[in-house]
Amino acid sequence: MTDFAQYQDGVYADATNGILPGLPYHHEDLRDLAERAMEPGPFGYVEGGAGRERTARANVDAFARYALRPRSLRPGAEGAGGLGVTLFGREYAAPLLTAPIGVLEQVHEEAELAVAEAANAVGVPMVLSTAASTPMERVAEAVDSWWYQLYWPGDDALAESFVRRATAAGAEAVVVTADTKRLGWRPRDLALGHLPFLRSQGTANYFSDPEFRSRLKADPEPGGVFTEAVFHFLGAFASRSLSTDNIARIRRWTDLPVLVKGIVRGDEAADLVAAGVDGIVVSNHGGRQVDNAVAALDALPEVVDAVGDRAAVLFDSGVRSGADVAVAMALGAEAVLLGRPWVYGLAVGGAAGVEHVLRATLAELQITAELMGKDAKDLDGSDVVRR
Repeated sequence: MTDFAQYQDGVYADATNGILPGLPYHHEDLRDLAERAMEPGPFGYVEGGAGRERTARANVDAFARYALRPRSLRPGAEGAGGLGVTLFGREYAAPLLTAPIGVLEQVHEEAELAVAEAANAVGVPMVLSTAASTPMERVAEAVDSWWYQLYWPGDDALAESFVRRATAAGAEAVVVTADTKRLGWRPRDLALGHLPFLRSQGTANYFSDPEFRSRLKADPEPGGVFTEAVFHFLGAFASRSLSTDNIARIRRWTDLPVLVKGIVRGDEAADLVAAGVDGIVVSNHGGRQVDNAVAALDALPEVVDAVGDRAAVLFDSGVRSGADVAVAMALGAEAVLLGRPWVYGLAVGGAAGVEHVLRATLAELQITAELMGKDAKDLDGSDVVRR
């Protein structure tokens, strides 16, 4: 068992030698540092949400509505606090993955390669966005464990090419994002006119794809504005006709586990499981798609009940700490995808910043689980109460 809690011991040990942490541990403090380190457009792109950002706030606020119930003297709890989980037949050291965040070149010049370095150091899987700044094959060479997130394009042949490339490159699962048939209404981006794709940012997987390139008259021009490739990308980015039938088609392209991300309704989750998907990621895209939508955490129990033991249920949106991960797992999530916190770590400190966030989150999670008297995977409804 990996002892992630030793990270805390190391921080205190370093302090006795006058070495204090270079980065803060509260999300808000790290976000403030990132805002100073980033240009307004990229910061607004990462921090912002849809509309009046009520969904984004609701995601975070939802965690305050659920209280953990520690049992200090739980029988058999001497070895409690383990974080290991098994997902789709694979063993992972912890129930944490880096959420798929696109266009990382606007956050840090090393983009996904810095995230890969940090994920390797900590021992967690990376979920790679379709809208990455680095081609998936190059990321695959750099990272030990990764899943591929698919924005299903309007061109099914391109979707197939992406999935087959990811499978060949060693991805361990495919995560289809279902809640982005088009970009949500994002006032921060609109106010600054900031859409990085128009500058060929976040297009590496497209511009390197043979199916995509076969549609062009000329080779893509990295960094170009309003090029033929950019226009083709904008037209191909998302399928507005995506349905359960489309997602079932992916079985012809890969034998990897298939998850669908962006689900906040039990009935939709049940339909997807009936169609044969292996997992559901309860998520509202961090509040970036629909304003005034249900908080993802509030939707989690309904989805867990609808799915039962027929598929895995994972979670993202609003997670800011290890204790938040514990709450999500007590409500039924088998693992959690962490997003904005590590992006701000990337902005401030590159790979070291991402590693700082991941290690701190996992140290707190392990300590919380140990004080709850259970391994993280065994947390359940008896360990949490709605306030």
